[in-house]
Amino acid sequence: MITQTFKPLGLACLVAFSLAACGGGDKPAAPADAPKDNAASASSADAAGSTIDKIKKSGTIVLGYRDASIPFSYIADDPNKPIGYAHDLQLKVVDALKKQLNLPDLKVRYNLVTSQNRIPLVVNGTVDLECGSTTNNVERQKQFQFSNNFFVVGTRLLTDKATGIKDYTDLKGKTVVTTSGTTSERLLKEYNDKNKAGINVISAKDHGESFLMLQNGRAQAFMMDDVLLAGARAKSADPAKWDIVGTPMSYENYGCMMRKGDAEFQKVVNDALNEVYKSGEINKLYTQWFENPIPPKNVNMQFPMSDKMKEIIANPNDKAADA
Repeated sequence: MITQTFKPLGLACLVAFSLAACGGGDKPAAPADAPKDNAASASSADAAGSTIDKIKKSGTIVLGYRDASIPFSYIADDPNKPIGYAHDLQLKVVDALKKQLNLPDLKVRYNLVTSQNRIPLVVNGTVDLECGSTTNNVERQKQFQFSNNFFVVGTRLLTDKATGIKDYTDLKGKTVVTTSGTTSERLLKEYNDKNKAGINVISAKDHGESFLMLQNGRAQAFMMDDVLLAGARAKSADPAKWDIVGTPMSYENYGCMMRKGDAEFQKVVNDALNEVYKSGEINKLYTQWFENPIPPKNVNMQFPMSDKMKEIIANPNDKAADA
């Protein structure tokens, strides 16, 4: 496979464990290479023909990747080669296209995407397929289409095991930190007000500061997307000290993005994913990325497959969690 990697100019690299969909904290800004009008760009892309026609004509598929969405799509040892759970699924789609289109020498070109530019780059046809950590929700489905979901996150709590906290009902009189501007912040405040739960809610500027407040004792729990909490725990000096607890207040689905109205390409993508699910290979991929040491620092997420995740494997669908 011949690969090329292209990184947009003027875009800062994401911090480690920057999960695009986690907590809804993204604040899109229009970069230089983003279209000013999504509808106009979508029409322009549609006029150019289907994604499969584009791939046939060029002999190349453009994959959108993230540089720090661990363990979904990120850069480790090779700066020109993304790795990760979502990226492995992307490559399954490439293999399917090679067979279906009889293009054994199909080239792969990589295009770095961020939370700011991922949507416009898919909408305007620059990127053919983006698989990282993008939430499949109703609002985004108006702009483009998703593959069948490949991951589910829930909003939960990270706490020191010694506190004895097991769920939200144990938080009365406790201080809980969450990250400013996220879904978790909104949900926690709503829960506190509605239930008169007596929780002291504080907000940090980013996930790193939130975990620092938990570590230094300013808070007894940290609320955020469970997979992000697992990442914070894995990177800590003493992972065994921390526990992820609580009934999720909400769920979010991750899916691959592609241009809207391209049913032919969506079918190829979904067929490839569904085969991975049906064969059981998804279990091996999940174990590799979420329950074993991963590059570059050999941290183990220690994040067993949830019942919600098992559901989307057993019954593949592209539904938004907030539908």
